[in-house]
Amino acid sequence: MLVLQKESMFLLGSILILLHTGHGQECIKIIKDMDYSCAGRKLTHIPSSLPITVRTLDFSFNFLNPLDNSVFPLLVNLQVLDLTRCHIHYIDDDTFYNVKNLTTLILSGNPVTHFGSGCFNSLHNLQRLVLVDVGLDSLQLPLNNLTKLQELKVGTNSIQFMTLPSFISTFKNFTLLDLHANNISIIKTDHTVVLREIGRNMTLILSRNPLLHIEPGAFKNIYLKELHIQAAFVSLNAQKGCLQALTGLTVDKLFIGNYRMVMRMKVSNADYLDGLCSFNFNEVYFVQKEWYDSEMHVFRCMVNATKITVKRGYIKSMEYIPFHRLKELYLGPTLLSVIPFISKIPSLEKLMVNNKLPMTFHGISDLPLLRHVDLSGNTLILMGCCSSFFIGTPNIRYLNLSRNSEIGLDTMPFFGLYLLEVLDFHHTKLFLTFHYGIFKGLKNLYYLDISYTSVTFTSYMTFQDLSNLTVLKMAGNYFSRDTLCSLLQNLTSLEVLDISHCGIDEISMISFKGMQKLQHLYLSQNMLMVLDFLVQPDLKQLTSVYVDKNSITSISPNVLQNLPINLSVFDLSSNPIDCSCSQIDFILWIIENQKFLKEPDNIICKTFSPSSDLRATDFDIDSCVHNKRLTVGLVICLLIVVFVISLIVYRFQFHLRYCCILLSGYRSARQQECSYDAFVIFSSYDEVWVMTELVENLENSFPPIQLCLHMRDFEAGKSIAANIIEEGIMGSRKVIVVVSQHFIDSTWCRFEFEMAQSWFIMERNANIIIIILEDVQEKKMKKVIGLHKHLKKNTYLKWSRDPLSSMRFWIRLRKAIIATK
Repeated sequence: MLVLQKESMFLLGSILILLHTGHGQECIKIIKDMDYSCAGRKLTHIPSSLPITVRTLDFSFNFLNPLDNSVFPLLVNLQVLDLTRCHIHYIDDDTFYNVKNLTTLILSGNPVTHFGSGCFNSLHNLQRLVLVDVGLDSLQLPLNNLTKLQELKVGTNSIQFMTLPSFISTFKNFTLLDLHANNISIIKTDHTVVLREIGRNMTLILSRNPLLHIEPGAFKNIYLKELHIQAAFVSLNAQKGCLQALTGLTVDKLFIGNYRMVMRMKVSNADYLDGLCSFNFNEVYFVQKEWYDSEMHVFRCMVNATKITVKRGYIKSMEYIPFHRLKELYLGPTLLSVIPFISKIPSLEKLMVNNKLPMTFHGISDLPLLRHVDLSGNTLILMGCCSSFFIGTPNIRYLNLSRNSEIGLDTMPFFGLYLLEVLDFHHTKLFLTFHYGIFKGLKNLYYLDISYTSVTFTSYMTFQDLSNLTVLKMAGNYFSRDTLCSLLQNLTSLEVLDISHCGIDEISMISFKGMQKLQHLYLSQNMLMVLDFLVQPDLKQLTSVYVDKNSITSISPNVLQNLPINLSVFDLSSNPIDCSCSQIDFILWIIENQKFLKEPDNIICKTFSPSSDLRATDFDIDSCVHNKRLTVGLVICLLIVVFVISLIVYRFQFHLRYCCILLSGYRSARQQECSYDAFVIFSSYDEVWVMTELVENLENSFPPIQLCLHMRDFEAGKSIAANIIEEGIMGSRKVIVVVSQHFIDSTWCRFEFEMAQSWFIMERNANIIIIILEDVQEKKMKKVIGLHKHLKKNTYLKWSRDPLSSMRFWIRLRKAIIATK
């Protein structure tokens, strides 16, 4: 009896809380008078404060049970209503009368036990109905009045048969039936009668159903726009039999295979996809998780496809298949070590191979209609590129060889590829064996990306034939002195030019001569100090200029007055701007043109200190106008003092806070016996490497080396800093520092390293071992006090996955740790 009373009190309290919260919080306005969100606010009613003009309402994750015609206020303009997971059990007749103009209704995640026979009667304009995960066991729903219905999504339910109500065949716009993740195991001819009567382009989604048997002829004379059957079979034998039973079906796009996260499995029959030969399809999207010891017959039944996309597969080789209609072939990550030698497919227009792993490429040939080739990201090493690799392919318009390893361009590398329009080599190291006229003959080329290719441009390398080039990207390369004066002279159609991060310190007035169509100029991360070239008459069409992260201290009044009139984006951020009274015209121009400048808040004054954070827009112009130099000087000196003191306090806050711990423990530390062989300083983002590599090779080998790891060995209840000093640094003979980008960005990692340095300086014993886990820019390395100097003066270890280098790494590391053990 007492238990029942407690349960009743708990239930009553919960109801009171729900009622209270339901009245307490309003909805969020997304677009005034149109779109509102009340999601997750524990409401028990639709707020009456919603305007009658509301068009979209997200009311998900609230409490609305039951649903009847009193729930909704009059919202005649409401089109989209989301009632996901609102604990709805009961939907009464004419529930949606006050929102009868809905086009989309979402009821996902509600445990509905009763649908009134007329519950949807008012929704004559409904186009999309989502009933995912509502406990349905049948498709026999009261939908007869939804004559404009286009999409019915009933995935993740318990439906066993895909038999649609007969009246749906009269729905002229019905095009999508989503039945994913139901319990459909058998499909018979009488289950697809309505589907056959619809007689137009339908998308049918049967993915993740336990299909065991399809009656032959069940899909005869049915035409589907899309058929999704990923992971839709209880076994490979069932898959083969079900596919064979699809005889008579025609599909435009077929989605088959598994999902990427599914574990791979070994098959005993390499012909498990032969059922695909039983029906017709144009495009196939395939994710393969099956593998076989020898060659698999993946493509044998795809000979009539117009497009094949293998998103992922365990294909070791690709046998010759006489494709009859294939226009597009996409091969994602596979086990292929060689890009297939594809030839004699007269219909092929597009080829994409993105394996992300090292591959070899011997070329392709005899593909007269091939227009698009994307071999990016395959770690290719090609010498003598490129015409020798593309024989009999005169119609290639798009060629992407970016993000590979090394490519050597020989004499006339694009001979016979004169229709090229897009050429991309970015982030691929290029070797140029013949400089002059290397792009000769490419008169149709309009996009060229050779950024970050380690190329040194000289005056002998010209773009003489690229008269139609509109986009040129050369960022991250090198220019010999005065190269720009002549390099770009022929590019009269250029609209976009990117020469960022090229170490350019000066640009001549004639460098952009003839570029009257240039609109976007990227010069970021160079060493420019002056921008006089911007007054070049040929640059009048410029709309955006990016000169951020250069060495610009000021811009002369002449340049400011003669900037291109169409300029709408000007990026001066991250330059050492001179904020002084001598540059008052420049500073005033910055203040007056903030809408025109990109990131004006990042235009910082660097006059007084490289670390100054005074924005140029905040500079006191009046002080210069009234010649209050003394006052300005005093104020600036005071600001510098305050800034420096604040910087010191902020920078060394941990040191000041815990220096007492360090000093108090110094005397007793000489008598303290070390508990660990080494204290490991590392970022939590590198924990996987530390546990799987460092701990495994040091603690679990002979002789074992005891490491101190913060997440495992620090004493609970003690402050982090005290643990670092007492347990880690003072309690260990050595300190191992794992340097990575995450280490550089971590405040605690920097603190630990600086404390270790301080302690070993006091001990007069530099027992710090540095491990470089990944390369870090020298500039970023200097963020950690003493690290850059330590690396210059001391030998460090660098991690490599190469087996031989890895073995030497562990030998040297163990020797360094146990040297004085």
